Amino acid sequence: MTTIQPLPSVESPCIKKCCLDVNDVCLGCFRSLEEITKWTQANKQTRLAFLENAKARQKQLSLP
Repeated sequence: MTTIQPLPSVESPCIKKCCLDVNDVCLGCFRSLEEITKWTQANKQTRLAFLENAKARQKQLSLP
């Protein structure tokens, strides 16, 4: 009998350094407040999109 293993979930990028900027973006994980509040309800595809958004924000904010 073959057992089907569930796909691993997408873990939260939270690093427990939560501080929102004036645009409601966390300066710890770079997710928006909306993305943070929707995280637990989001499916894998949506979570991956949130992570891509956060990565883009981090890159933008890291520019000199």
